Amino acid sequence: MFDHSVVLFSYGTLRQREVQLSVFGREVSGTPDRLPGYRLSTVEITDPQVIAISGATHHPILQATGNAADVVEGTALRLSEDELAAADDYEVDDYQRALVPLASGLHGWVYAADHDGLTT
Repeated sequence: MFDHSVVLFSYGTLRQREVQLSVFGREVSGTPDRLPGYRLSTVEITDPQVIAISGATHHPILQATGNAADVVEGTALRLSEDELAAADDYEVDDYQRALVPLASGLHGWVYAADHDGLTT
């Protein structure tokens, strides 16, 4: 049995079935959630492997605003520590990972452009 105790808040390509199969080797279940204090922007992806997996040259990326009225919809995915490491390998250097409070009350890891005042 696998331990899927890690929460990763995904708002982009890691919610896609094809990306999950390539990165995690399985389809990942999750629950809808929201992240306050952020808005979405776009980043150009130049890594050919990431483009091949996602099928896109532009991905969404979170920008911290600190404004609770700014909310990003996404999915709280349940992963193992090894799967979180695989997600780290998949994400390009434009993304930084930090632990954040979600609207549901869960704390989850998230990939964003910046994390002013957040724990990494």
